[in-house]
Amino acid sequence: MTAELSEREKIILDRLSAEGSVSVGALARDLGLSEVTIRGDLRALEDKGWLNRKWGGAAAAIHRDILERQRIFPEKKNAIARAAAELVRNGDVIMIEAGTTTALIARYLAGKRDVHIVTNSTLVFSYARMYPNLQITMTGGEFRRPTESLVGPIALETVGHLNVRLAFVGTDGFTLERGMTTHLMEGAEIVRAMKSHAETTVLVADSSKYGKIGFASVLPLSAMDLILTDGDLEYRAEEELREKGIAVQKVM
Repeated sequence: MTAELSEREKIILDRLSAEGSVSVGALARDLGLSEVTIRGDLRALEDKGWLNRKWGGAAAAIHRDILERQRIFPEKKNAIARAAAELVRNGDVIMIEAGTTTALIARYLAGKRDVHIVTNSTLVFSYARMYPNLQITMTGGEFRRPTESLVGPIALETVGHLNVRLAFVGTDGFTLERGMTTHLMEGAEIVRAMKSHAETTVLVADSSKYGKIGFASVLPLSAMDLILTDGDLEYRAEEELREKGIAVQKVM
């Protein structure tokens, strides 16, 4: 998504990420542009779901943490999401767990037919709702703003009643020793539930996550049927994973 933004729009989002809101007057002054031009930029960003316009400016539509994560390695994340979407068949029922990379998968399902998405991610919903060929089931549950996710007993109950062919999950870090880890305990529960109700589970994570360890353990890497990552995953790390029988696909 970030890759589709103009340089000026990226500057505006940088300000939003740092300050939470922006004013038309300040942006016009700092960028040397007219207020009419800035209002046009804010209108375009609102249409893309990045912000909500208000009198005299705009506020971020999503949590600052999400804005910050979306701006990191956008090309890698989009490449991974595109490869994940290629695994989806027409008529599939899939689960997509909350995350900035996992959410992008929905954008690349535009050409598929009759795909049903089950998700606990409001980001996935914001992307998928644009495509009439995608059916969406939201899990319900308690909303967590820092991750744009729905978690808790209601979300787990929904996932527990459904069965799908593919589940796409993310992680805050993954290592051979500790497996997949996350900073949110409730997120770990969702991943485990999706794994239990999918025929095939795919971890989508950029290479910067390898070697990082989050607060809560989720699942061993051996529980994943495939790890989709980018071409910057070190050769040694890739070989270590393969030696343990873990399937890895690197995308460019």
